Amino acid sequence: MAISRIGLNELEAALAVARRGSFRQAAIDLNVSTSALSTTIAKLETAIDTRLFNRTPRSVSLTEAGTLYLQQVGPALENIRAALGEV
Repeated sequence: MAISRIGLNELEAALAVARRGSFRQAAIDLNVSTSALSTTIAKLETAIDTRLFNRTPRSVSLTEAGTLYLQQVGPALENIRAALGEV
């Protein structure tokens, strides 16, 4: 996936995992399977050539790069949601 092909779904997925701190809980929130969500995040990380999350069998946490990335993406997505809500 090239950077130009990253969609809102991938960005929303990353935000959901970061917010919930869990792939399982984020998958429930997004109404997708955990494996589909994991694949989406892996594709996003490949596209931007950056690891966003540290994963262990018991926990998920943002990497430093993930924190920086989502600090930028989060507000941008809020602006997009607001714009879509206004039309």
